[in-house]
Amino acid sequence: MTLQTPQPPPSALRAVLAALSSPAALRQPGAAALRSPTGTLSPSHPLAVHQLPPGTTTARALVAAPRTGWRFLIEHGGAVVAAAEVVKSAEGHSFAHFAAGPYLDSTVQALAQAWQLVQAQRTSHQARLLSMPGHYATALWLHGIDATPDDDLLIPLAPAPLGVTAHRAYPAGELLALLARPATATAARAVAATGAPLAAVPAF
Repeated sequence: MTLQTPQPPPSALRAVLAALSSPAALRQPGAAALRSPTGTLSPSHPLAVHQLPPGTTTARALVAAPRTGWRFLIEHGGAVVAAAEVVKSAEGHSFAHFAAGPYLDSTVQALAQAWQLVQAQRTSHQARLLSMPGHYATALWLHGIDATPDDDLLIPLAPAPLGVTAHRAYPAGELLALLARPATATAARAVAATGAPLAAVPAF
C-alpha cells in the first residue's frame, strides 16, 4: 500500500518561513547552521506532531494522542541542516523553535524505511511524529488509514531509550507496553536525571 504525508496548514508553513528570515529566531542554538547560508533554505518533510498522553499503553488509546503542531526539516544544498517546529495558536500556528542533533538524520532514515515498509502492508498509512516526553523519545508513527489501531506502527528515532531498538518497526501496542515496563521507565528517568549520555535526551 502507500504512505501518505498530509500537507500542513498554510499558517504552519508561513510561521516557518517567517522564522527563517527572523534575526531573533536565528539566534537560537538550534539555528547555528541556518545563519550564514550560501543558498536557499527550504522547509521540507512536514510531519504532524502528536504528543503521547501520560499512561497511554495500548494502540487503541494512542488514537487519542492530540496533535500539538507540525515539524519541518530544513534543507540547504540538498542536506538536512535543522528542524523547525510550530505549535497551534490563536493565529493558526506559531513558530516554537529550531533544533539540531541526531534526530535530523534519524527522521530522514525513518521516512525512507517507512516508504519501503508500507509496500508490504495491506493498508495505507499516514506518517506522523509521536513525541513521548515521558519517555524522552520520539517515534515516526505510521497510522493505519481505514484500519484498526492494531495496524499502527511506531519506528523509534535514534537515540532511543534503553531497552528500545531505534529504527525497528514496532506494532504500536508492543512499543507502548515496552515503554511502560518499570525497568524501561526507570532507565529513562535515570538518564534524564544524570544528564548522561546527553544523546539519550531528544534534541527536538
